[in-house]
Amino acid sequence: MTVLATPPLSLYVHLPWCVRKCPYCDFNSHEGRGALPFAAYVDALVADLDHDLPLAWGRTVHSVFFGGGTPSLFPPEAIDAFLQQASSRLRFAPDAEITLETNPGTAEHGRFEGYRAAGVNRLSFGIQSFDDGCLRALGRIHDSREAVAAVELAREAGFDNFNLDLMYALPGQTLSMAQDDVARAIALAPAHISHYQLTLESNTVFAARPPAGIPDHDAAWDIQEACQAMLADAGYAQYETSAYARPGRQCAHNLNYWRFGDYLGIGAGAHGKLTLGAEQAILRRWKLKHPTAYLAHAGTDAAIGGDERIGPERRPFDFMLNALRLNEGFALSMFEARTGLPRGAIAAQLQTAIDRGWLESEDDRVVPTEFGRRFANDVIELFLDA
Repeated sequence: MTVLATPPLSLYVHLPWCVRKCPYCDFNSHEGRGALPFAAYVDALVADLDHDLPLAWGRTVHSVFFGGGTPSLFPPEAIDAFLQQASSRLRFAPDAEITLETNPGTAEHGRFEGYRAAGVNRLSFGIQSFDDGCLRALGRIHDSREAVAAVELAREAGFDNFNLDLMYALPGQTLSMAQDDVARAIALAPAHISHYQLTLESNTVFAARPPAGIPDHDAAWDIQEACQAMLADAGYAQYETSAYARPGRQCAHNLNYWRFGDYLGIGAGAHGKLTLGAEQAILRRWKLKHPTAYLAHAGTDAAIGGDERIGPERRPFDFMLNALRLNEGFALSMFEARTGLPRGAIAAQLQTAIDRGWLESEDDRVVPTEFGRRFANDVIELFLDA
């Protein structure tokens, strides 16, 4: 009999405000107007955590991720206050990775020292590009000079584990411009680089009014291949669709997502996934999106935007949606443990993908081929009807 095993647990904390909403952004972010209620929001986060704690009693947190919005709008004192409260309620692993997303336009001298003192040990910079024209087209509030300065401030504060986010296929971007972005990122010697294609997500300004000059599919693929080669030559191994890292510097928090691990989602619009061993169930839960509504109801059932039990029929697709993003693929034994299903439940779909050259399988492990990674969406869709 196949049973659900309890996977590693992470904690995601959503801080929803930003200085200005970017036209490509479909995240739950809200432009801050006037003084932001940092202290009240931290109190709401703690109340939210208390409400969800029964779903994770006795479990160890292996990573924490502050996402947004722009988490670096929050002063170090607010981050410290939350982490102290959270670590008094949950067992944090001694080597827990604690990441804070930061916008170079909000970096201030002294803040990075404060974040580090609070327990943050990894930063993720939303650079997107080092070309000032591209940054203006994306609606970013920083320029290339500020991007470099922010990274140097973080390094001076003692951070050696940080990620740089880069986007490609930007309006008006040529292959050489994209390569220059990657070269400038590599020159800053980050531990990790995220390199992902601009997409026009629904319910964004760019979707309603697409900017001119976005590279077509073939041009975007040329950019991706050329930049992948540059990153590999510089010692950044691709381990996920859009993630590259120095040896041992993969993002532990995101790896837990992609390996179908569990995570508590705290904050406005945050999503969580919890394995309930006693019930042999997988629960997805999300919170109210708007900060005002969230602040009013945090810590009560009214703050829950929705609960959904993921039935056995949905689990193969949900698992593959994550696991097939990884170059390492997945172990069939992990599929069984994290879905509660026998490997036979996906045998036919796996064989189809193998026959098409999309996947390879040896012993217990299934790995996407280079050809399969190019057609990842088609591979994943096979498991919709598993």
